[in-house]
Amino acid sequence: MLSKLFPRIKVLPLTERTRSRDAFVYLDRCQKIFGWTAPDNKKWRIPYIIWGISLNMLLIFLLPISMLVSYIQMFKSFTAGEFLSSLEITVNMYGCVLKCLYTIWGYRGFKAARRVLDDLDLRCTSDEERSSVHRCVALGNMCYVFYHMVYSGFVVVSWTGYILMGRHAWLMYLPGLDPEKNFFVSSLCEMLLMGSCVTMDQCTDVSPLAHMLMARCHIVLLKDRLSKLRSDPSKNEQQHHEELSKCIQDHRLILDYVNKLRPVFSGTIFVQFLLIGIVLGLSLINIMFFSTLWTGIGTACFMFCVLLETFPFCYVCNTIIEDCRELSECLFQSNWLAANRKYKSTLIYFLHNLQQPIVLTAGGVFPISMQTNLSMVKLAFSVVTIIRQFNLADKFQ
Repeated sequence: MLSKLFPRIKVLPLTERTRSRDAFVYLDRCQKIFGWTAPDNKKWRIPYIIWGISLNMLLIFLLPISMLVSYIQMFKSFTAGEFLSSLEITVNMYGCVLKCLYTIWGYRGFKAARRVLDDLDLRCTSDEERSSVHRCVALGNMCYVFYHMVYSGFVVVSWTGYILMGRHAWLMYLPGLDPEKNFFVSSLCEMLLMGSCVTMDQCTDVSPLAHMLMARCHIVLLKDRLSKLRSDPSKNEQQHHEELSKCIQDHRLILDYVNKLRPVFSGTIFVQFLLIGIVLGLSLINIMFFSTLWTGIGTACFMFCVLLETFPFCYVCNTIIEDCRELSECLFQSNWLAANRKYKSTLIYFLHNLQQPIVLTAGGVFPISMQTNLSMVKLAFSVVTIIRQFNLADKFQ
């Protein structure tokens, strides 16, 4: 059923031409709606730019301001649970603003990286290699669909829970709308605005994951090529050396692909690392001390979304580091003992370069890995521990 709505999540047969850049089809469509890319037809360039500026001014700049205005106007009417629910969303929203700006700024880097992927696809000539690319393309699109379902589910669950209690979910300031007299209209506007903001945040979270999944796909294919070097007895020494040279070129292309994406992902993940402990800490306090059944379900969905912002990407980065280590092992264990001197000299040079793993850093400070992610998450439990030790929750009841 899901594959009928989103056909790109299915692994296409080898009879259909699939490129690595097809892993970002749904992501690109969503970013195009927000005005983050270029229009297909140049005659629509000016209207598209006006649309993008207007929509991003509303969601990236005006919406966070409206959340702050609501604190000033309705601070005395907040319950502790409502305040924490709104605060955790607001903090994450300001992080989303920074991540969106990084993603928009990196548009040229994304275009350059796609061209590198096209060059890597030219090396995928066998059915086995093309099948691997098809699977990774489907996985990249599946990531977008999964994130969209989870993020949208959070918005729907939170909004429905507060509507059933007769309250506004996020208490936004909407000029011209009285939140009491126009309760359902203002609540519907809140849901549409929050849904758009969450979808925008989803694009910034899916983009690193999908792009690095394709990087890992080509790293795995390179491992297979290295293990097969000098395994064909029908080829002469010159042909074997040409195969090794092509593998060196593949490795350079992979490094070039990652380097073009590195500045964007470094900024977005750095922002998320700074926020994850604070946001999760506020959510845990809300669930443990102030939530009802419905608000607790909404907060739990929000916490799951926050964890999805970094955990899958950090896991992929860990696997890429391990794959890079296996690259050097595959090359060293290939059949090179009987090779000539020229082949061995090239192999030694290549082996030295393979021993330097692909490591991404967040803001040039933190290595992006599961260990760093877990260290940031621990901050949330430290915040809860402080609250419990000083009985601060009782003072806000």
